[in-house]
Amino acid sequence: MTFSNIRVLLLGGVAVGMMATSAMAQEYTFRIQSSDPAGNTNFLLQKEWAEMVEKKTDGRVEVEMLPVETIVAHSETQDAVAAGIIDGHFTDTSYFAGKDPAFGLIANPVGAWASPQQMFDFMYNGGGAELMNEMLNPYGLQFLGATTPGLEAFVSKVPLDGVDDLKGLKLRAPEGMVQKVFAAAGAAPVNLPGSEVFTALDKGVIDAADYNTFSTNEAQGLHDIAKHPVYPGFHSMPLIEVSVNKVKWDSLPEDLQKAMSESVQEFAQYQAETVHKHDQEAAEAAAASGKVTIHDWSDEERAKFRSIARTQWEEAASASANSQKVYDTLISYLDANGLLAKD
Repeated sequence: MTFSNIRVLLLGGVAVGMMATSAMAQEYTFRIQSSDPAGNTNFLLQKEWAEMVEKKTDGRVEVEMLPVETIVAHSETQDAVAAGIIDGHFTDTSYFAGKDPAFGLIANPVGAWASPQQMFDFMYNGGGAELMNEMLNPYGLQFLGATTPGLEAFVSKVPLDGVDDLKGLKLRAPEGMVQKVFAAAGAAPVNLPGSEVFTALDKGVIDAADYNTFSTNEAQGLHDIAKHPVYPGFHSMPLIEVSVNKVKWDSLPEDLQKAMSESVQEFAQYQAETVHKHDQEAAEAAAASGKVTIHDWSDEERAKFRSIARTQWEEAASASANSQKVYDTLISYLDANGLLAKD
């Protein structure tokens, strides 16, 4: 056999070996659909999470992130994951309140959280993650962890320094818990789509709005007409769950389960820090420009709002057995951490 033939055989063997190693390395693939569109900042961050998973598992797990509506509608992903049509979803838990009202309560207990860290602590040290799996497992899903785009700022044309300033305030708020809590605080909520917020503020139809994070509000020009934002916000912060098909999850080795769960917690911190950085930079620039006056509510005023919100949580708790569990666990956590106003 000539040297050339030997060289060809050796190189061929190396190539086959590399292909076999690559095939062995990638043992599992998860197709996960997001509730965010492809160009959205949150979806771009979620694609970074997919890269984190691959790196953290040494390439043994590949996550393919799919934008909203790629396979099914955003409200159908829970059923699709259970059926194995997709392997998981990265989505707002409140979309499934129709299956169990408890999903709506845990997804956004309006007024409960003053920062993402409080919600994360509740999820991992206050019983939240256990509740999520207790609710999701019967539907065939396994909860990996929670993240959030962050606490929304509040847009206002008039100064707001506490709960008393909400009385009689005409504000845009989505239907459901958010509207109920603001109404209980004495405000006059108006149901408007997000696309009409700017015009409604400009024409005086409303004086304030529950809309989005500070940097998003600033980018969309809302502070040009509503010069008294409340930041950090005091009301809304959605829980975004990362869940996968339970059968597929149970087939994973324990080390990969651990790596994937840890990756969600690490990503949550990364996302919260990234959004906070954008918000902080936008807030500092807006304040320096002199065009807005930023109002930051005291801990006491936030606790007052939380107590008002509690009356609506109590009402929501009666909707199902799981809702009552969510309420009891939430109140226990808030009380233990001094986050409820004292009578």
